[in-house]
Amino acid sequence: MSERPDQVVRRVQELRDIIELHNYNYYVQDTPTIPDAEFDKLFRELEELEQRYPHLVTPDSPTRRVGAPPLKAFSQIVHRTPMLSLGNAFDEGEVEAFDRRVRQTLGISSVEYAVEPKFDGLAVSLCYEDGILRTGATRGDGYVGEDVTLNLRTIRSIPLALRVGNRAGQTPSFLEVRGEVLMLKADFEKLNRQQRERNLKEFINPRNAAAGALRQLDPGITAMRKLAFFAYGIGAYEGANVPRDKHDQVLDYLASLRFPVVLERRTVVGLAAMLQYNREIWAKRGQLPYDIDGTVYKVNDLAQQVKLGFVSRAPRFALAHKFPAQEAVTELLGIDVQVGRTGALTPVARLRPVFVGGVTVTNATLHNEDEIRRKDVMIGDSVIVRRAGDVIPEVVAVQKDKRPSSVKAFVMPDHCPVCGSKAVRLQGEAMTRCTGGLYCPAQRKQAILHFASRRAMNIHGLGDKLVEQLVDNAAIRTPADLYKLGISALAALARMADKSAGNVIDAIEKSKDTTLARFIYALGIRNVGETTARDLAAYFGTLDRLIGADVEILGRVPDIGPVVAQSIADFFSESHNLEIIEQLRASGVRWKENEGEAMRQAQSVPGTSAGSGKVRGKTFVLTGSLPNLARDEVKEKLEAQGGKVTGSVSKKTDFVVAGADPGSKFDKAIELGIIILDEAGLLQLLQESQADLS
Repeated sequence: MSERPDQVVRRVQELRDIIELHNYNYYVQDTPTIPDAEFDKLFRELEELEQRYPHLVTPDSPTRRVGAPPLKAFSQIVHRTPMLSLGNAFDEGEVEAFDRRVRQTLGISSVEYAVEPKFDGLAVSLCYEDGILRTGATRGDGYVGEDVTLNLRTIRSIPLALRVGNRAGQTPSFLEVRGEVLMLKADFEKLNRQQRERNLKEFINPRNAAAGALRQLDPGITAMRKLAFFAYGIGAYEGANVPRDKHDQVLDYLASLRFPVVLERRTVVGLAAMLQYNREIWAKRGQLPYDIDGTVYKVNDLAQQVKLGFVSRAPRFALAHKFPAQEAVTELLGIDVQVGRTGALTPVARLRPVFVGGVTVTNATLHNEDEIRRKDVMIGDSVIVRRAGDVIPEVVAVQKDKRPSSVKAFVMPDHCPVCGSKAVRLQGEAMTRCTGGLYCPAQRKQAILHFASRRAMNIHGLGDKLVEQLVDNAAIRTPADLYKLGISALAALARMADKSAGNVIDAIEKSKDTTLARFIYALGIRNVGETTARDLAAYFGTLDRLIGADVEILGRVPDIGPVVAQSIADFFSESHNLEIIEQLRASGVRWKENEGEAMRQAQSVPGTSAGSGKVRGKTFVLTGSLPNLARDEVKEKLEAQGGKVTGSVSKKTDFVVAGADPGSKFDKAIELGIIILDEAGLLQLLQESQADLS
């Protein structure tokens, strides 16, 4: 079918405008609006039209340059040699054609290639003068980049001075190292977790997060984002010692200078070995600590690279073999609600089947109600779905320009879709939760495991695998059913002999003698930990008084706020939970009534372990990992001297105990000016407090 010249001209201009808009959204605004696969499709269409009609090619076409223009907020750096991007292949046939062109140009029957994963990050150039890092720049348009030297200096994996082995050595007078800045998957998850905790916008993917971090005007913000760097080549250089023979030798040389170089690199010969490597790295991508979106093939011989040369925007000696798209567009047919092990109600998108990330996807997570509102997701929308490795597919964005008039808003149910109990969302929480904790089938295993745990009813031997078997075999449905078990039922399970079964039965029987505080904690009420359980036992004295208390009365208990009070009231308002509590009592579970009175008296008598000392009455928050003490151990020590351990930092917090890799609680403590203790400081405080008691 022939194309009219005016139609071609209009289509070329339309493609350029669309591509430039998406370039701006992605690189400048850090808010991508279409999947990478759709962008690649538009770009290739423009390339093909310009190849058929070369007279339409203009210097400002997106095909004539690489990436986006530098941001005006940064000064510019001119690259000594252009930082060109790679041509792309999307199937094995295109790789075969690349290898054939290379062999024909070189006039040889087989070619040695350096192969490595293709990072999904941002290309940068690092310039060293006399072994010292002087400047660092983004790729920019390939010829002029953004000066992000101060930001790059915050990346700990980038050497500030070149060293050979373990000591300073002879290095070139000028060396330009090229590589990729990215964010590791673990750091990306941590960053988004912190964003959620602070009610800030989450990042779509690690590349988007890395791009935003590298373009921060404040290097301090970049440093907090924890970026990574991998070197993949050398640009311009002056002086000795730089390998001039093979690309793999260049990478080894960079590694000797203490640059991070990808471990999965390899040197292969011929097409079959290239494709085999691509299949292997594709299968391994989910286990890698960083995102990759393909494989890079480079002719290994540097002299052969020079002979092959360049086309206008890419080298002829290298190729990027892109993996199947990890993002795709499809229709959102509906939203179902799943109930998790802890009672959390999670909305799940039902999708028109779409092939993404190498598999057909029909469902994707929407995380929670706030995410649906933030992304403005409506039933009937066209949505962008992302699947990265083995990660659960998620809806990352909506194509609002394609929204039909028939879309419907999602409404989170107010009752659990599994058990019918009331579903509530407490103030300050993102998740809606089922209140039928002891009864709900979706929560059975978790509820029983918590009930039997050491700090609750302490049923020794009742671990994950045994509970899983008991529930899966319908031997138990609720914690109350534990006290109806017999040896024969247990002995019939896999890997459970008569003696082991007898030990478990003895432990179940022994657990009947407990305390009110332990029993309250064992019920698994949302937001009620051990300390709160003890406070409730001390205040009410009996379980019946606690059950009969409304939100107002619960709010009178010291250190119990409106959120916790509402959690307790919601739990005891469910008839299913009350029925199971009565079954537990009828089975012989017992405690001393009014034990809380003794607890209150102990707290008020000077000289008792809970009554005085520097720890008494103080509120502590724990974050990070201490070198020698486990969290439970710290909690026990503090509570033994009358301290209270809570889960969040507020103005009422007296001390934050911080170990390695502290989270947002550490930042909050600094913001509020709260005293921060390391392990040594904590132990000293405990020692001084104990001395006061003596």
